[in-house]
Amino acid sequence: MQLPADSAAAGGPPLTGAIQLPDGSWIRGRGLRHPLPEGPAPGFGLYLGSDRLRHRHESELRWPHEWIQWPDFLLPLDHDLAVRRIHALHERARAGAAVEVACGGGIGRTGTVVACLAVLAGLDPADAITWTREHHHRRAIETPWQRRWVLRFPPTLHDQDAR
Repeated sequence: MQLPADSAAAGGPPLTGAIQLPDGSWIRGRGLRHPLPEGPAPGFGLYLGSDRLRHRHESELRWPHEWIQWPDFLLPLDHDLAVRRIHALHERARAGAAVEVACGGGIGRTGTVVACLAVLAGLDPADAITWTREHHHRRAIETPWQRRWVLRFPPTLHDQDAR
């Protein structure tokens, strides 16, 4: 049985396969279609997908988590909710929690969120896309509208409220 990881030991990644954001926090991005990596379970997960994906994988997720309704190759159905949950995920990561984000394949939607987290970690949005493709997956952020979403991602919730 896997136990949730609370924080990184000795500054290393708290989860197998996690990447370090530019601000020093850690995040694991993965695809739910792939087996759960060995090692500690996440302390929290943010999952991106349809009701179908949720029903297929919900029973495997035995740690605290939230879902964002986000169809494959598209954008989140509730923009404001997605922005708030991505900001909250970043706060958890900054606090040292072992967190992950995942969609079906772990590339497009997950890569889009990883790029948004890189924006929250201090990168310019265009640089965040490049950084994500270098550190997460070379095909991350698969569609032009996902790219535009990252480029317009609000770096603070105040910016979100001003929309």
